[in-house]
Amino acid sequence: MAMNLRVPEDLDRRLDELATEEHTSKSALLLQGAELVLQRHARRREVAAGLDFVLSHDAELLKRLEDA
Repeated sequence: MAMNLRVPEDLDRRLDELATEEHTSKSALLLQGAELVLQRHARRREVAAGLDFVLSHDAELLKRLEDA
């Protein structure tokens, strides 16, 4: 899928420099960045779900620990 993206000049310049340094394209760098954002959000959801599970299933234990 093709997409047009407006990038501020400073960011475009920095992407150019990094793309040259890494021997890749700016497009590849932006795709890597998008993947990292998606992974970070997925990880946050997993951590939140794990915390919710512990809080709901171990509420009594946590209360006892709090009172100890």
